[in-house]
Amino acid sequence: MPTLGNFDVRPRRASLPQIRQSLTMTGFVVFDSKSYDRNSLGPLAESAGVTLRFDEHRLSENTLPLVRKSVGVCAFVNDQLGREVIEGLAEAGVKMIAMRCAGFNNVDLEAAAEHNIRVTRVPAYSPYAVAEHAVALLMALNRKVIRANSRVRDMNFTLDGLVGWDMNGKTVGLIGTGKIGKIAGQIFKGFGMRVICWDPYPDHAWAEAAGCEYVPLEELGRESDVISIHVPLLPETHHIINAMSIAEFKRGVYLINVSRGALVDTKALIKALKNGHVAGVALDVYEEEEGKFFEDHSGHIMQDDKLARLLTFPNVIITSHQAFLTEDALNEIARVTIENMRRFEAGEEPLPDTLLGPSGPV
Repeated sequence: MPTLGNFDVRPRRASLPQIRQSLTMTGFVVFDSKSYDRNSLGPLAESAGVTLRFDEHRLSENTLPLVRKSVGVCAFVNDQLGREVIEGLAEAGVKMIAMRCAGFNNVDLEAAAEHNIRVTRVPAYSPYAVAEHAVALLMALNRKVIRANSRVRDMNFTLDGLVGWDMNGKTVGLIGTGKIGKIAGQIFKGFGMRVICWDPYPDHAWAEAAGCEYVPLEELGRESDVISIHVPLLPETHHIINAMSIAEFKRGVYLINVSRGALVDTKALIKALKNGHVAGVALDVYEEEEGKFFEDHSGHIMQDDKLARLLTFPNVIITSHQAFLTEDALNEIARVTIENMRRFEAGEEPLPDTLLGPSGPV
């Protein structure tokens, strides 16, 4: 099997007994790794002198034996990094967790601090990639692109049921105006849309310069033809889209979510789709995506009833958490992640704005 430099490019699917017999390597274990992770992280690690071990398993209590004798782990959005796992990492001697993503809601930062484990993330790998995917999802949903493509492949060139509407002149509501939300707003403005926004920390200078407007969340729901979500998942934002908020939305609204799945109450969303209050939904994330997204389940029966129900709606588009997946974003994720690993091993401070503490970024 091939190796490249000082890292192993082979995907690993060993049983736990086999795992326990192969724990002599040092460096960082890259959990939940895919081919694109190996291709982007590997060459930079080699040039930086950082040793990586790639593994396709997710990090959890069951896979803790993989980390023994490793200085650190590299984790992704669906890896489990609660207190029990953090304590297991500390017991194994792990001193660094490098998140190769922006979100960190799956990490118990207080437990990491208690055990003196450094936690870093990639705060902004490519806000353009995520924002552009949100717009692409809206356009595909509105203009029935997926349905139209399927018809044409069946030699059906009829246009019945494919009517959309002009984006120009419509109102889009942005829930969250961080880096991604702001870029999405600028793209929507380019279509001639009115952009209204809500954020707990509004940037009025940006809004004035961009021609956008901050409004209360309730007003955003009432006036928006499209709602696009761009807030992080925090206790305060969990199920920010719920039965009560949906009831206040304009009937016939389109909902776009490329942020975190648990921002949306899926049960309430299904009900709103069934009664027609929500006219269409495009999701790149799902609140119970762990164990489903990033994997091939084409040969199995879907056991998640809510996800299976969503997939039956003709006015629902779901992509499998791929909004970040561009070459530009992967290169930036690799650059920041590997540099922070190198700095850790050299006893240096991490890159600015990448260190996480008990209260979030520090």
